[in-house]
Amino acid sequence: MIVSTKQLFQHAYGNYAVGAYNINNLEQCVGLFRGSLGKVKTNEEPSVATVSAPFIIQISRGARGYSDKRFLESMIRTAEAVFPETIFAVHLDHGTEEVCYDCIDSGFYSSVMIDASHEPFAKNIETTRRVVERAHAKGVVVEAELGQLGGVEEDVVGSVCLTKPDEAVEFIARSGCDSLAVAIGTSHGAYKFSGAQGVRMDRLAEIQQAAPKGFPLVMHGSSSVPKEWVDRINNAGGQLKSASGVNEAQYLEAAQLGVCKINIDTDGRLVWCAIHREAFRDDPANFDLRPPGKKFMEAYAAYIAHKNKALGSAGQLEGARKALQAAKK
Repeated sequence: MIVSTKQLFQHAYGNYAVGAYNINNLEQCVGLFRGSLGKVKTNEEPSVATVSAPFIIQISRGARGYSDKRFLESMIRTAEAVFPETIFAVHLDHGTEEVCYDCIDSGFYSSVMIDASHEPFAKNIETTRRVVERAHAKGVVVEAELGQLGGVEEDVVGSVCLTKPDEAVEFIARSGCDSLAVAIGTSHGAYKFSGAQGVRMDRLAEIQQAAPKGFPLVMHGSSSVPKEWVDRINNAGGQLKSASGVNEAQYLEAAQLGVCKINIDTDGRLVWCAIHREAFRDDPANFDLRPPGKKFMEAYAAYIAHKNKALGSAGQLEGARKALQAAKK
């Protein structure tokens, strides 16, 4: 069932974070749905109630342009029919104003992100406000971003500029956005930190305290870049040196400080890369794309289930369902 991020955040706020996972193809889509229902191969079958989680499917501009955007929409609709017990939002990640409007008018997306964070403060507000007005008229919710993360996202190269609490308050009030992605030290990609750098929980706490009560915050660039997957890539011929990510132990700490959505993209790419590099290394005579695809779907589903536990969203599916039903009454 497709719902809005706003509905998911109302249940999650202060207790857990909803995982927002970027997908680009069929295998990622299937793995995400399976993993969020705990349908993974383990020695012991876990109780579905303890592992099932609501989630957010993120579609970037790059994913929309990888092939015709309608392919992804059709795959998600099919996955919804195959896994009818799921609850999820469909979200545009890092959209321009033009792409936001296209997604709003499509009637498919329940949430869009307008990223004008690279613009001056006043222009960011102005642009976000226009998108908000267009989106709200059609029942779509809007995420905005204030401050800048490091790394590269789509065609935007960022340099770290932490979000200021007083500016966040003004931005929320003037833009009308429904959630706000804040810069608290994370960055996009596989190389997030160097030296003693890390997530600025102190700044996050200041932003939460200054923002309206219960206002949902978002943490971008939050892949954990697990050493296991980096090592597997490198052992199969990769060259990822000094890759590092966010400590998973900080997910719940961030959730308790108002972060309702945590974006995870790089980790999914690492799993894909490791599985396929190993497949080519271990079976160089194979030219069938399906065997590595099957292995990836299994591995990615297991990783999603693991990630949802770290986010605290595992076991929250039925609670979210009851909250949604109660809101309709």
